Amino acid sequence: ACKVLFILDGLDESQLPLDFHNNKRLSNVTKTTSVDVLLTNLIKGNLLPSALLWITSRPAAVDKIPSDCFDRVTEVRGFNDPQKEEYFKKRFSDDENLSSKIISHIKTSRSLFIMCHIPVFCWITAMVLGNMLRGSCSEEIPKTLTEMYIRFLLTLTNLENKKHGKNEPDLRKLSESDVQIILKLGKLASHNLLKSNLVFSEEDLRECDIDVNEAFLGSGMCTEIFREEDPMFRVKLYSFVHLSIQEFFAALYVSHCHANGLPWISPWVSLYFGKLDTLHDLHRCAVDKAFHNKNGHLDLFLRFLLGISLESNQILLKCLQLQTEGDKESIQNTIQYIKVKLSTEWFVSSERCINLLYCLIELKDNSLLNEILKFLTSQSLSKIELTPSQCSALAYMLLMSEEVLDEFDTRKYNTSSQGRSRLLPIVRYCRKAMLVACYFTDDCAEILASAIQMPGSHLRELSIIYSQLENQKPFIDALVSWVLARRELR
Repeated sequence: ACKVLFILDGLDESQLPLDFHNNKRLSNVTKTTSVDVLLTNLIKGNLLPSALLWITSRPAAVDKIPSDCFDRVTEVRGFNDPQKEEYFKKRFSDDENLSSKIISHIKTSRSLFIMCHIPVFCWITAMVLGNMLRGSCSEEIPKTLTEMYIRFLLTLTNLENKKHGKNEPDLRKLSESDVQIILKLGKLASHNLLKSNLVFSEEDLRECDIDVNEAFLGSGMCTEIFREEDPMFRVKLYSFVHLSIQEFFAALYVSHCHANGLPWISPWVSLYFGKLDTLHDLHRCAVDKAFHNKNGHLDLFLRFLLGISLESNQILLKCLQLQTEGDKESIQNTIQYIKVKLSTEWFVSSERCINLLYCLIELKDNSLLNEILKFLTSQSLSKIELTPSQCSALAYMLLMSEEVLDEFDTRKYNTSSQGRSRLLPIVRYCRKAMLVACYFTDDCAEILASAIQMPGSHLRELSIIYSQLENQKPFIDALVSWVLARRELR
């Protein structure tokens, strides 16, 4: 007998509510109903129970689907470390010296090297560093995510202008038309990012003063970073070539509006961020929104927003008029706010905590990491009590290193149960893990499941002693497969 296969590609882009709890049960294929009800019943197996489903999606939509609906979950992980190097060698196959310079540079910034697992980030890095390192560049090479994307924007604009006979040696000098394109794209990016909307209709474009019939969409910059979705559909849809580019443009626009006292693009956005008198108010609200979002929505937006506020980056973007009085004081207040949040928040995602450490790096503050360096060089590790924020920093530093730990034992670290939960991401990069007296939240269980299921996982032996799992199912499901692979569990 033949089976039918449904492929739901990009489920998150549908913007359907996927209300599994309240949608009515449906098993009759001849009955007319909404697309949302059809999908929820198809996924739950009430409708066409013998059908096969293949769903691709970002995490936001997947988290709406009950876990018992899945038979198998596969994570698309991008380039591994050797493939990152291979990309740059092939990209600059005619200049081995240049490819070696680029690889050496990104390895000096572990956060950039990690981001290179995303193919589009390799493309951005190749464009920026290839342009800067090809000649005798006297400018500082980008070391943070924000610096790389700012350089990408300026490099892309300059290269496109050269094609039209405009040769401006100073990349920072943008024409008025360039500025308007950036702000229009920023308005579109920010308005839709906050609504988790990644695909835009012509009406969405018009709301942001973009005329779909004008030369705007055909401009060089737009063709590189903005695209029309599959033309087979009758209704034209558009998107940024990668979510990180949308997040960057959104951060640019929000920074521009705040610095110039411009009204927010809609009352809804004002409600989202609240009343913002100072730059620190903006940072604080954005930190809170991103920190308490389980799916990591706004993580990169937050890193860009904070990074853009640095004076060195605002000088590069001087044509966008981002600087205001009191910025330096606001930045110091934001750094302190992040540190307090890392120290005082309980039962939050360790992944969100690590993102706050990335934020500190974007703000060029390494004080927490320096504290951990002192800890790691201490002769009496077990006697030094670590705060939860220091545990997050320790996890970050161990993850940033290229070494796989032979053993990770929570008993070696003098910290609270909250601190131990912050250390859990280390499990992904060790051969043997000893987890003693830990309290595992849903997030912790997912981290353990991820460590077990991760392709090329180094974990071979896992001991869980005197520990409590709040939500065991995702971990137990992964554990069964792991044990069947002849690894050792105690």
